[in-house]
Amino acid sequence: MKTITMLLAAIAIGVLAAIGFAYSGLYDVSASSPHGGFVNWLLSTTSHASVERRASEIDVPNLDDEELALAGVNDFAGMCAGCHGAPGQEPEAMGQGLNPPAPDLAESAAHMTPAELFWVTKNGIKMTGMPAWGATHEDAALWSVVAFMTGLPELDADGYQRLLTSAEGFGHHGVEVDESGHDHGDAEVASGAHAHDQDDHQPAQSGDESTSESDSHDHSAHSHDDPAPNTNNEPQEDGHDDHVH
Repeated sequence: MKTITMLLAAIAIGVLAAIGFAYSGLYDVSASSPHGGFVNWLLSTTSHASVERRASEIDVPNLDDEELALAGVNDFAGMCAGCHGAPGQEPEAMGQGLNPPAPDLAESAAHMTPAELFWVTKNGIKMTGMPAWGATHEDAALWSVVAFMTGLPELDADGYQRLLTSAEGFGHHGVEVDESGHDHGDAEVASGAHAHDQDDHQPAQSGDESTSESDSHDHSAHSHDDPAPNTNNEPQEDGHDDHVH
């Protein structure tokens, strides 16, 4: 009984100490301050074990389809490269400010199974900046990204750019991609929509003008054919009234 009492007392003290530490503000939560060694090990080990456990029951489809990888490289460029970087391409500003930093996916693909890569891509990782892409993308689109990532360990910068060029039009993000791997889909869509709107309005404007001219002409002809009666019995020189056309 004494041992149990001491154990409960130790637990209570530990809980109170944790609560006191949380409210103290002593822990630096800034993203510019890296985790300490123990915290980093704890979070990393917990994350890897959690992913491995949950991915163990996922059925992996055939990822050898070339078109699947072509769709995946476009989606990778649109969804992943900004934070993780790509062959020959550093992470963008947002990715450089993440803590913990987003891993190099070429290294991740070398030691993670396709099922684990899929689970992380779909579900994300808490408190890392890794989003759950499954909230906005179907599984088929995510498997194409995984199909591409499995080849990352053997892919260099030139090979990555060649794939991007060959993959134009493939995938969820299948739009024109420049040499840095950035897509211009939104700009092209906006530009096309603007041009389309102009084209849609132009015929209407032309038609309105024609209608206006036609109405004016008809009114004038009517005025000439049917002059208003001269109630004052005053002579008119040319048969036209004083109505302004």
